[in-house]
Amino acid sequence: MKFVVVTGGVISGLGKGITTSSLARILKSRGITVTVVKIDPYLNVDAGTMNPYQHGEVFVLDDGMEVDLDLGNYERFLGESLPGTHNITTGKVYRAVIEKERRGDYLGNTVQIIPHITGEVKRMLRDAGQTTGAEVVLVEVGGTVGDIESMPFLEALRELQQEVGGKENMAFVHTTLVPVVGAVGEAKTKPTQHSVRELRSIGIAPDMLMARGPALLTPELKSKISLFCDVPAEAVISVPDQVTVYHVPLHLEGQGVGDYLVKRLKLPSRTPDWERWKQFLSTYDKATREIHVGFVGKYIQLKDAYLSHLEAFHHCQGNLGTKVTVDWFDAEELRKSPELQQRLREQDAIVIPGGYGVRGIEGKILAAETARTHGIPFLGICLGFQLATVEFARNVLKLKDANSSELDPHTPHPVVTLLDTQEGIANMGGTQRLGSQRVLLSEDSLLHHIYGRREVFERHRHRFEVNPTYLERLTQAGYTVTGTSPDGRVEAFEVPEHPFYVGVQYHPEFLSRPESPHPLFAGLVQAAVARREGVIAPKQEVPRVHAPKVVA
Repeated sequence: MKFVVVTGGVISGLGKGITTSSLARILKSRGITVTVVKIDPYLNVDAGTMNPYQHGEVFVLDDGMEVDLDLGNYERFLGESLPGTHNITTGKVYRAVIEKERRGDYLGNTVQIIPHITGEVKRMLRDAGQTTGAEVVLVEVGGTVGDIESMPFLEALRELQQEVGGKENMAFVHTTLVPVVGAVGEAKTKPTQHSVRELRSIGIAPDMLMARGPALLTPELKSKISLFCDVPAEAVISVPDQVTVYHVPLHLEGQGVGDYLVKRLKLPSRTPDWERWKQFLSTYDKATREIHVGFVGKYIQLKDAYLSHLEAFHHCQGNLGTKVTVDWFDAEELRKSPELQQRLREQDAIVIPGGYGVRGIEGKILAAETARTHGIPFLGICLGFQLATVEFARNVLKLKDANSSELDPHTPHPVVTLLDTQEGIANMGGTQRLGSQRVLLSEDSLLHHIYGRREVFERHRHRFEVNPTYLERLTQAGYTVTGTSPDGRVEAFEVPEHPFYVGVQYHPEFLSRPESPHPLFAGLVQAAVARREGVIAPKQEVPRVHAPKVVA
């Protein structure tokens, strides 16, 4: 087992996650089995309780673990699912060590950072490789070199390099910044020099530098960085911003990154296979049609809060040849602004994503009503699905006070509620329903035709659900349940007379991939194109969508 470790310096937000994902894809393209681990130095056990404004989107894995959004990048670039053990946090490490200490596993020894905390980190990293059978384990260390929180992890990695046989089995890739400053736009290498010096001071010598900046490095700058940082010039890689993150692997490949790592780690030398990836990028770059999707959320000031949704639309662009421009609508402001409401009515499609809390709820309900009454293709996800149900109950069933009991515990019509124990329905208690769950689709429904199958597995992250007490009245009014769980929960609904009005309890965005966009997003894009081009009129059936199927 070999390791490639990606660290960061100077400032955060330089794209370590994309660098790590790209390196993983580069190795996979050569037929090398890889897996990826993210180290997050925060004390939280997982990302589940974090504010999206502070940490971006919470990504959910098949096993139900709530993890850092970078694991979403890893899955998208690799086209593979990862387990929750591949997100290591300070909270997880310390909890494991304290549990062992309480059991007496350390036989009375004083428990210390070294060797106990570092030893636990090394054990977790080795386990990640052994359980997946990977030839190479890529490890991204969150934060920047010099952060006090990451010191135990870097020490563990320094120790691990010696234990696995030195540089032949472990490479360090350092992502740094080469800013351009001054009136003449001069590139400065001092931040990189200082960052590398900091890394070397704790016993880690980088084998490759990823130099982020607005432009390509000149040969002279590469030579200068090579000299001052003691890294071969061929291992000083220039990484300016790209049109899309999916161009990064080929950009790195073009600078010899793959060949260098193969040689450096004594891996099998094979010709990389980029055929499907290049096809995706070619379609993406040549997209001529354009649609506008109105995205109604409450965290729109930080787009990373909805990262997987945005990437799903990129996947559609690279497979359907349609550029998707996302127009952002603040759910709180929408209710107050006639101008925003008019702009929303002009969208080619509307999406309401998941979320928690009461802020912006009425704006989202208004957006669901706008899509339903104006024939605009609509996708409601998790909370968006629940609020579309509330909107239907209020405006079609005329239950004016209908709501979710999560948002209004005293509502007389809790059409969405925390389910108690009922026949065929499990008691959710105080926990969330998380991870991959089986969903049964109704025959000849729009969802059935979109997926091309009757049974799918989708990732969930919710606590409240559609109240079965109201189902008979809802369905009589045109609310058509087309997806259920094996034990009877409502997983999806459609409005059949609408061109494309779909709500799903699960999170399809987590399973979309560059070479295989999620069918629901592909279907929404195709319906939006049809509406814009006047192929179908409102209240007519949407053409059957032939999108890739979701793999369980």
